[in-house]
Amino acid sequence: MKILLHICCGPCALYCVKSLREKGNEVEGLFYNPNIHPVSEYMARRDALKVAAEAVNLDVHYHRELQFEDFFRKVALHEDSSRCPLCWELRLKQTAEFAQRNDFEAFTTTLLISPYQDQKKINEMGSELAEKYSVKFLSENFRRGFNESHKMSKEMGLYHQKYCGCVYSERERQARLKS
Repeated sequence: MKILLHICCGPCALYCVKSLREKGNEVEGLFYNPNIHPVSEYMARRDALKVAAEAVNLDVHYHRELQFEDFFRKVALHEDSSRCPLCWELRLKQTAEFAQRNDFEAFTTTLLISPYQDQKKINEMGSELAEKYSVKFLSENFRRGFNESHKMSKEMGLYHQKYCGCVYSERERQARLKS
């Protein structure tokens, strides 16, 4: 099956790509993450993905780089944790649209590897978007590969982020460090 994998970062992509390929799938990536701030963080994650993609021979589409306005318009007045589902929806919608336009049979996301994300809600959104865009959503549980993916990425010397990506999650991280 030809699958489009939404990718949040290089470390999370490694296991997801490996798992999908082991099942006989053809995988390409999409890097669309207008939530990542500041610009230096965005570039560090993008550059780490480029290294990872080259290492595993993965074609990645880099969608509208540095379009952070998309994110801020979507989450305006939702600075608390209610912003997260809005952010997931923004990125999954772009992935579903790209998958449909480019004849992918299915799409999924590396967000499903993270123990910090709401896998149930992401799967619900993916299924709704799949119906809307007539492209299958793979609700894979990649979490079992979280540690393996990070081990692989550390061996490769990839950049590892310290927060989810948005300015709000960075602020929350800083507050936790101070307490």
